[in-house]
Amino acid sequence: MKSAFSRRDILALGAAAVVGSHAKGPASDFPIRDGVPRVDYHAHPEIGMAIERAVALSKERGVKFGLLQHAGIKESNYPDLVSNDDELKAWIDKLEGKPVFKGVQAELLNWPSAFSKETVARLDYVLSDALTMPDKSGKMIKLWTPAFRCNDAQDFMDRYVDFHEEVMAKEPIDIMANPTFLPEALEPDYDKLWTEKRNRKIIESAVRHKVAIEINSRYRVPRLPFLEMAKAAGVKFSFGSNGHTADAMGDIGYGVEMYRKLGLTLDQFFRPAPPGKKPIQIRTLA
Repeated sequence: MKSAFSRRDILALGAAAVVGSHAKGPASDFPIRDGVPRVDYHAHPEIGMAIERAVALSKERGVKFGLLQHAGIKESNYPDLVSNDDELKAWIDKLEGKPVFKGVQAELLNWPSAFSKETVARLDYVLSDALTMPDKSGKMIKLWTPAFRCNDAQDFMDRYVDFHEEVMAKEPIDIMANPTFLPEALEPDYDKLWTEKRNRKIIESAVRHKVAIEINSRYRVPRLPFLEMAKAAGVKFSFGSNGHTADAMGDIGYGVEMYRKLGLTLDQFFRPAPPGKKPIQIRTLA
């Protein structure tokens, strides 16, 4: 992999600061190579990984990282969870001054209750997804685990689409991650299950709530028909590896491939909102 930023990257980085709706300031900067942003907004340093190691990996790969910890109430049950203002401030302070974006992956719809608005607003962005959702009884289920079972795919899909919408309506987030992911048991029927109507409902919700759609390289979602529909609707996009280990962080290959196929431009790519314009500060939640 490329070990450092090229002269082209450095020049493009300067140009990037004046493109798009959030034009200036280090929080909106990222390298660009061959006309494509090189940023991974969904990088989870594995437990015990020093921030300095993550920064070094970012430089080696020529990809700026958005570093995340899971955030929410303690019941969210993640080993690296930040669950109050002091813990979130400590996470932000670790990243302060480093050439990375400061973020969290929000867990459960009630995560804002764990933090003050002022502390959340210190982050560059907040990312969430629909991969932990309630079953019919209200019990939270993790869709990526082997334990997932489904007896009625159509009913599940309708509830899953509704939950995508609920996440974007009720959480003050910047990015919807892992959109259209399917559990292993349903993945072979992806193209049948993700109908135009279901895709459109999620896209319309993203537009309504001004949430960017992640192009995720780990799961290679969403697929091209969804992305073409989202582009036509005016959605902004981000890249994410959902990488938790050193070998996976910064893998944005699928995102780059889709960016080129779609013919996207820099103004269609997500940039963190400036101070005073963060979702936590301006959103009226459902």
